[in-house]
Amino acid sequence: MVLEVAMFDITPGREQEFSTAYAGARHLVEATEGCRTVRMTRGVESPSRFVLLIEWDSVEAHEQGFRASDRFGEWRAALGPFFASPPVVEHFADV
Repeated sequence: MVLEVAMFDITPGREQEFSTAYAGARHLVEATEGCRTVRMTRGVESPSRFVLLIEWDSVEAHEQGFRASDRFGEWRAALGPFFASPPVVEHFADV
């Protein structure tokens, strides 16, 4: 299992629109084989910063199963307009 951590800085004033878009697009990730859990969090001190946490069976499940699929294009089209800067995405494994 790997944990994808994606940090999104959203254009100030568009946080609620982003949250609504995420709610409508979440199913695109959840429907991907190898996706275990999906969770979006919002910064308390930095309310324009959101962190997405997704547990995948493997890095390949994320990169080939989701990012290489048409679902990723739909996901990016739904959420991308709200990004103030490109997201930072990394994978982590338990120790």
